[in-house]
Amino acid sequence: MPLGTLRLPSIDELRKVAGELGLSMADDELAQHRACLEGGIAAYNLVDQMPDEVPAVTWPRRPGYRPVGQENPYNAWYVKTDIPGAASGKLKGKTVAIKDNICVAGVPMMNGASTLEGYVPDVDATVITRILEAGGSIAGKTVCEYFCFSGGSHTSAPLPVHNPHRHGYSAGGSSSGSGAVVAAGEVPMALGGDQGGSIRMPAAFCGVYGMKPTHGLVPYTGIMPIELTLDHTGPMTATVEDNALLLEVLAGPDGLDPRQYSTAPVPAYRDLMRGGIAGMKIALIEEGFGHPQSQEANDALVREAAERLKGLGATVETVSLPMHRLGAAIWLPVAAEGATVQMMHGNGFGFNWQGLYVNSLLDFHSNWRDRADELSESLKNTMLLGHYMVTRHRGHYYAKAQNLVRRLRRAYDEVLARYDLLAMPTLPMAATPLPSPDASTTEIIQRAFEVLPNTAPFDCTHHPAMSLPCGLAGGLPVGLMLVGKMYDEATIYRAAAAFESGVDWKSLTAG
Repeated sequence: MPLGTLRLPSIDELRKVAGELGLSMADDELAQHRACLEGGIAAYNLVDQMPDEVPAVTWPRRPGYRPVGQENPYNAWYVKTDIPGAASGKLKGKTVAIKDNICVAGVPMMNGASTLEGYVPDVDATVITRILEAGGSIAGKTVCEYFCFSGGSHTSAPLPVHNPHRHGYSAGGSSSGSGAVVAAGEVPMALGGDQGGSIRMPAAFCGVYGMKPTHGLVPYTGIMPIELTLDHTGPMTATVEDNALLLEVLAGPDGLDPRQYSTAPVPAYRDLMRGGIAGMKIALIEEGFGHPQSQEANDALVREAAERLKGLGATVETVSLPMHRLGAAIWLPVAAEGATVQMMHGNGFGFNWQGLYVNSLLDFHSNWRDRADELSESLKNTMLLGHYMVTRHRGHYYAKAQNLVRRLRRAYDEVLARYDLLAMPTLPMAATPLPSPDASTTEIIQRAFEVLPNTAPFDCTHHPAMSLPCGLAGGLPVGLMLVGKMYDEATIYRAAAAFESGVDWKSLTAG
């Protein structure tokens, strides 16, 4: 619609709108309301004529290209490009891959979804600007799952992403491509996103380091939202030091993201990760083991990793935390209802918060309604549940779950008051085979959500959590998850660095 051309709705249009609102109004009443709307439409036209308030794009770049064949053996790249950053800085000499739910101006973005294919952002996410200002180079966009709704790597619209450790096996999701390209050694660093475990799950399956920072530590500005209280972004890297380095660059308020509650200076994580773990107290959470879908070899390797941490000087004690087994159930209404309302019905951005709304993305994404049958089975399943609960139960369970998050957070904090870190398996199992192209809907959904029980709770409680590789089960990586106090990523890095330097994780095997 050209600027300044918004018009008054007709009586027939107003009658339809009134009906959608449950209002019964006679034509005379509608006519009076229509006349009273003239000033409102005039105000809308003024807004329509103003230039939008979005950050300027300052770094030159090329749109890149979609690699095929031997240039993309794991189907992990959506676009390859080369966007060089500043001549100096903390990331000089480092290349970074970007999950394809993050806006990079001028570079195509589809967020794993056929309905978003063809969209090209007109803004850079804050994390992109920070990487370039720190001297890093953007290597391209990595494939992610269909609107990020899968813990497996089989739902992306382009193609399934393969695990570099074993072709035909899951790389984890939803930051599937980021995990794969780091594990394959194609880049040392990548960005992932995490609403239910989507940084930590591919990190565990692929054998890399994935940090979900404290909620709001890293600005989410310019990244396609799912649910504001669950949205996280963070680093996925080949080493602990690179992870800490990248978080130093990414973290801190940008003045645009209402998820950011702290204005404290960003710590020097690389300096704080040194010094060993003598005297550190770690609680091994018993309820993180033995889920119905847990593999014995997976659990055994994590317990062995805990023993190795003890051998490095930490005190490691098994602690029962029954509330943990309820964490994923509390997370689910927040994720299902919140994502359905914000990401889908709200065209990604929803309402009731102040920050950067990427209108080009909002407008393009809104077309999903005309192509809803193309959505992934895992997203359809989430929307069926979310829409049902919102429309038939008034959003009651979303509200109650958000209240229960406080109880869940307290349960973790009570243990963290006595211990420096919590430890448990990142996932119940090592990587599973990718579903076949003719797999049933049931199998597709199962493979998408069976990995969530240990990761999802910390997205709603907001604690920092990191997956680090701790062994090989049947030749496939297994992840140990360390969880810290709010804004205490430094302690997680210290334990991870001690384990990385003191233990050859590939020598720990089972199965």
